[in-house]
Amino acid sequence: MMKLRHSPLSIAAGPVWLEAMQAHSPDAPGLILIAQTAVGHHRDSREAHFVQRLQKAGYATLLFDLLTRYEENRDPDTRYNAPLLGTRIGAVFEWLRHQPPLAELPVGLVASGTGSAAAVRAVAKEPEMVGALVCRGGRPSLAGIAPLRQVSCPTRVIAGEHDEALTALHQAYDLLECAKDWYSVPGTDDFFREPGALDDAADGAIDWFRRHLRARPAAATAAP
Repeated sequence: MMKLRHSPLSIAAGPVWLEAMQAHSPDAPGLILIAQTAVGHHRDSREAHFVQRLQKAGYATLLFDLLTRYEENRDPDTRYNAPLLGTRIGAVFEWLRHQPPLAELPVGLVASGTGSAAAVRAVAKEPEMVGALVCRGGRPSLAGIAPLRQVSCPTRVIAGEHDEALTALHQAYDLLECAKDWYSVPGTDDFFREPGALDDAADGAIDWFRRHLRARPAAATAAP
């Protein structure tokens, strides 16, 4: 495993600041963005364990919150506002454009829960930003029909065999018109709580990124 430099960050998203944790190495073959609707817990949560698996595979990562602590405490239902959360991912895209060491890397995106819908909306709006998308369960159906059909990057849906919303997840998957793949994790639900289930999901994400993330083409040199 390469040595990564970890840096806590705050990323501007309109009137709010989103907490994030960046892990980067100059030798990383790509950057994986991980959107989470839970706030904080960048080092000791299930999401953090998933991120660590991506890092062990060699990727730089950016784990970021879609909500602020104030929003989570004031109105927990904000986590179901897919359009708002989609604009938050768009704000992370905008921040990334101004980070030269990172902006040159091919970018993957992982989301779960309502964050899957937000990721679909963000990728549909800015298709040039993401080379591959992974929805780890979640509710991509909340993105809406048009955004799902507009996703153009290769997309893998990783689903627990016993996810209670499996029907809606299949419906969202069927609406995708991009290169896509369904990856089922046996014996678990949408939280992947059973022993080994989260690692299985991480393996599915790593495999997808290895297959689809490619180095960005060098910018053309302007004519004298």
